[in-house]
Amino acid sequence: MSAPASASNVTVTLPDGKALTVTRGTTPGEIAASIGPGLAKAALIAEVNGKEWDLFRPIEEDAKLRIITKKDPESLELIRHDMAHVLAMAVQALYPGTQVTIGPAIEDGFYYDFARDTPFTPDDLPKIEEQMRKIIKAGLPTRREVWPRDKAVAHFKGIGESYKAELIESIPAGEDVSIYWHGDWHDLCRGPHFATTAQIPDAFKLTKIAGAYWRGDAKNAQLQRIYGTAWRDQKELDAYLLKIEEQEKRDHRKIGRELELFTFSPDVGAGLPLWMPNGMVIRQELEFLALQEERKDGYRRVATPHITKEALYYRSRHLPYYKDDMYSPLEIEGENFYLRPMNCPHHHLIYGATRHSYRELPIRIAEYAQDYRYEASGGLSGLMRVRGFCQNDAHIYCRYDQAKEEFIRVMHLHARYYDLFNIRDYYMRFSLPDLDKLDKYVDEPQKWLDAMKIIKQAMDESGYRYIEATGEAAFYGPKVDFMVKSVIGTEYAISTNQLDFLATQTFNLKYIGEDGAEHPLYVIHRAPLGSHERFTAFLIEHYAGAFPTWLAPIQARVIPISDKVSGYGQKVVDTLFQTPVVNGTAGLRVDIDTSSERMQKKIRDAQLQKIPYMLVVGEREAAEGKVAVRLRSGKDLGAMPLESFISRIKGEAESRVDVAE
Repeated sequence: MSAPASASNVTVTLPDGKALTVTRGTTPGEIAASIGPGLAKAALIAEVNGKEWDLFRPIEEDAKLRIITKKDPESLELIRHDMAHVLAMAVQALYPGTQVTIGPAIEDGFYYDFARDTPFTPDDLPKIEEQMRKIIKAGLPTRREVWPRDKAVAHFKGIGESYKAELIESIPAGEDVSIYWHGDWHDLCRGPHFATTAQIPDAFKLTKIAGAYWRGDAKNAQLQRIYGTAWRDQKELDAYLLKIEEQEKRDHRKIGRELELFTFSPDVGAGLPLWMPNGMVIRQELEFLALQEERKDGYRRVATPHITKEALYYRSRHLPYYKDDMYSPLEIEGENFYLRPMNCPHHHLIYGATRHSYRELPIRIAEYAQDYRYEASGGLSGLMRVRGFCQNDAHIYCRYDQAKEEFIRVMHLHARYYDLFNIRDYYMRFSLPDLDKLDKYVDEPQKWLDAMKIIKQAMDESGYRYIEATGEAAFYGPKVDFMVKSVIGTEYAISTNQLDFLATQTFNLKYIGEDGAEHPLYVIHRAPLGSHERFTAFLIEHYAGAFPTWLAPIQARVIPISDKVSGYGQKVVDTLFQTPVVNGTAGLRVDIDTSSERMQKKIRDAQLQKIPYMLVVGEREAAEGKVAVRLRSGKDLGAMPLESFISRIKGEAESRVDVAE
C-alpha cells in the first residue's frame, strides 16, 4: 500500500507506531485491506486523528489511524447507532407518511422518535423487527454526502420531513451538514456508519413503545418513541434479555404491591408514599438497626420540625442555591414557611444552642427525619425517587484535626451495613466542583481545596474503592456518594456524605479551644442508609422480596391442618409473639392462616408472600408440642419441638444472620 512520498501522498501512522505512505484520498477500509483480509473483514469504522471516521471516507491529510472492530469498547454504540437508522428505515417502509425525528444510541440500546397520526401498538413491533432483518440482510451500501445547510433544509421540507428540516435550521447559517444514505434511504447524521447494513449484527430486539415530546419540551408536539436493544451477538443479547426479565421480577414497585409494603394515591400526591403495615415493619427494623449502630459510634438522637421560617433557609443558603428543589412556601401569619428539604440547618441550631469545649468534640447528633423535595414529575420512580422521604441523617461537629478520622469512621459504618446486607459490590464516588460553573458553589476557593484534601486522604486511607466525578459536589462542599450494585447489576447511589466548611460561617459554629479562644469547626453530613424509601427499594430488589428473617414483615406463619388443632395453632402464635428479641423492635412477628383452604394452598400462599417459615400443625404436633417446619424455598425441615424452633428463629432475628433458605 505504501507509495513514494509526494504532494499527492499522506502519511498514516498506526497504533503500533508504524507509518504508511499512501495516496491522498485513500480510505481507512483500503488501508485495513492492505494490512490483512482478517482486519478488513472485522473493521467497522476507523478513528482518524482522534475522530470517528467511516471506512469509506477518504483521508486527505497526515493522520493517526486506528481501525475499530467489534472487540473495541466503541463498537456497541456504533452498532446501536446504525440500528437506529435501520429502525427508521423499517418504520417508513411499513408505514408511509411517518416522519422521522431524532434517533440516538443510548445505554443498552437505541430509540427513534416518530411523528405519526396512528399510534403504534405492541403488535407492530414483530412486523418492524422482521423488516429490519430484511434491511440488514440486503446489505445496503452506505455513502456520505456533505450539503450546504440551506440545501438540506429545502430538501427535507420538500420530501415532507418538517421535523428534520427544523433540526437543520437550528444549525448556524453557512455550516455544511452531513447526509448519510443507506441504499435509497437517507437522513441527517454526523456519523460515522458501517459500510453496509450487512455489517450490523442481527442480535437485536425492539422492547417497548413510549410517548415523547419533540425536542423534550412538553409544549411541543407529542411523538411516538420505539425503543430497542442491540448487541454484538446473540449470546450477549440473550444475557441482556435474561437480565431484564430478572429486573422485572425484582422490580420493587411490583413486589411492593404483591407484598403490600407501600402504595401511592393521587389524593395524597405524586411521589408521596403511603407505608402499609408490612412496609412499616421494614422501616422500623432499619431504624432500630441504625439506632444500635449509631449508639456504638457515640451518636445521640434529636428531633426537629417539618416546617421552618424562610429566614433560616436564606441563612443556610438553601434558598439561593437549592430553591428549585424545594416546595413552594406556606404563608402563615404573614410569614413564609418551607417544608424542609434537609435537616442540617436545624441540627446546626441545636449545636449552637450551647457552648462547647474542644474536649467535647466530636459531637455526633442523628435524626430519622421526614424531608420533602420537589422532584420533577418525570423523574419520580416508585420509592427510588420520591418527594417525601425519611432520611437516616446525622451531623458530626468536629475540629479540623478530627475531620479525616471522623470521615473514615463514617465510611467504616457504611461497610458494616453493607456486610450485614450481603452487599459486596460497592464503591465511592468523590464528587468535586465543576470549575466551569462556579456560580453553583460557595465562593471559598481555599476552603474547597482544604476540604477536598481531607476527604481524599480519608478515602485513600480507608482502603475502599473510589472514583472521582466532576460537577456533582454540594453547593457548600465536596461530597462522597456510595454506589452499590444489585445482584442483577443495577447501580444505585444509595447514600451521600459531605464535608461542610460553610456552616461554621453561616451559623457561627465554634468551639472553645485549649487556649480559651473560639475556633471554627467542620461539619460532616452523613446518611449511611440514605432514605428509608430509596434504601428499602434497593433491598426489595436485592432480596427479590425474600427478606432475611430479621427483616421480614412476617417471620413465621402457623398453618393448622384442621379446625381441631386451631387452638394449638393459636397457642403457637401466642408463644412466638411473646418471645422477646434483643435486636428487634418487638417480639417475633407471626400470624396464623385459619382459612378453609387446603393445606397445600395455604403453604403456597405463604411462599408467594415470601414468609421465611411455615409451621404446619396437626393432631400429632399438638399432642407432642411440636411444629412441622417448612421454608419458603420449599425445603421441609420436618417436625421439631416448639422450643427448638423458637431457639432457631430467635437466633436468626437477634444475630441478623439468615439461614432460612
